[in-house]
Amino acid sequence: MSAAPDRRGRRPRPGLRHLPMIVWLWLLWLLLWGSASAVVVVGGLLVAVGVVLFFPLPAVLPGAVPDPLRTAALLVHVLTDLVRSGFTVAWQVVRHGRRATFAIIEVPLRLDSDLLIAAVAEFTTMAPGSVVVEIDRRRRCLYVHALLPRGSEDDIARRRAEVQAVERRVAQAVRYRFDADDREPAPAPPDEEPGDDARGRES
Repeated sequence: MSAAPDRRGRRPRPGLRHLPMIVWLWLLWLLLWGSASAVVVVGGLLVAVGVVLFFPLPAVLPGAVPDPLRTAALLVHVLTDLVRSGFTVAWQVVRHGRRATFAIIEVPLRLDSDLLIAAVAEFTTMAPGSVVVEIDRRRRCLYVHALLPRGSEDDIARRRAEVQAVERRVAQAVRYRFDADDREPAPAPPDEEPGDDARGRES
């Protein structure tokens, strides 16, 4: 099966909108081979481009175009957060041990894309001291189990703002534009009110 030709008889070429799929297939190839040799790296790139060229799939994010600078800034932010969070968790373990304070925090999101919401959840979970325990797709929010160094309301607000900053950087990396009618996540129905722990209860 090959790509259907366009009206002029030419086969479509992979463009920027297919770049996320190419990168994903390339990374998957490298993980499967478990090697970073020149043959594997170049061969994987050629295979990824070939799959997208001859077996076209719908764009992962219709209308979205990756921004190389914003993507690099996102990766730098993630790596910096990994180091900073690692030191914070280590210090809290040494200082408080099992008495360290945690809470489950509700974080509203503005994104309305399954892929981007999953990316935000993944980047959030990668940081030591934070784990996404639930994604409420209908209400567009995450429930994050997070370490609170001081166990205060300010800590809760800061952790919520940090996750929303990741959301903003993910959106900017693919030039995702929030629609004018984007709103805060819908409130839960009366018979489905979230528990107190979802608001930031200490555990």
